[in-house]
Amino acid sequence: MLWKNIRLTQHSEEDVFDGLFFSMFFGLFFGRLIYVIINFKEFGFSFMKFILINGYPGLSVYGAIGGGALALFLFFLSKKISFKSIGDYFVTPLFIALVFGKLGSFFSGSEVGAVTKFFLKIKYVGFKEYRHLTSFYEALLFMIGAYISYKLLFEIRKEKLQKGFLMYFFLWYFSLALFVFDKMKVVTLYFLGYSFNRVVSAILLLTTSVYFIYYFKDVITEFVKIYGNKASKKINRATKRKTSEGEEKNLSSDRRA
Repeated sequence: MLWKNIRLTQHSEEDVFDGLFFSMFFGLFFGRLIYVIINFKEFGFSFMKFILINGYPGLSVYGAIGGGALALFLFFLSKKISFKSIGDYFVTPLFIALVFGKLGSFFSGSEVGAVTKFFLKIKYVGFKEYRHLTSFYEALLFMIGAYISYKLLFEIRKEKLQKGFLMYFFLWYFSLALFVFDKMKVVTLYFLGYSFNRVVSAILLLTTSVYFIYYFKDVITEFVKIYGNKASKKINRATKRKTSEGEEKNLSSDRRA
């Protein structure tokens, strides 16, 4: 998908895929680093525990995405390529990668859902109670995100949306998904007693929501004006109707008197 997207541009495929592999390596490194820092009591300064991910499993998804994005930004900066102009083309492939990642988590049982009585439920190995299919739900949601982002990419190419818009959309959509489904899984990554993913998701969700409100402020203002005018007309009509009904009642009572 990335190759298909890049072919729409004038960017060098070699540079793009060099940047991709560079960012994947650093994404893995930072994902592991953030996880180890948060669980420092378990890992300490042991280098072997850090690299032996099979024996001591754990990655931070936000650490991986943040580290990968930073590496990609620095790589394109060294190539004198605007990250804002090329970053949007990575969003749909990233959503697709997340779909496969979440499906892998679901079938391997590495992300265990919370206990539920919902009719869609499953038993994980080592757990007695029925639990949510959380990773499967997230995979479906990211499929929808991939489809939406692919459509939005062409809106950016038509210059109906600004360059870089899709990266903000990804942050908003991804943080919303993690924030909603975090309570539906057995959380293993805590920071100061709080779910690390939920805290970061809340911050990103608020930040990007403010960005979208500012970005679409003209559309929102126009919508409020149109809706406000319609609402005020309805209120005025209702008030006039009640006034006329009250006057008719007064006239009828006067006639009786």
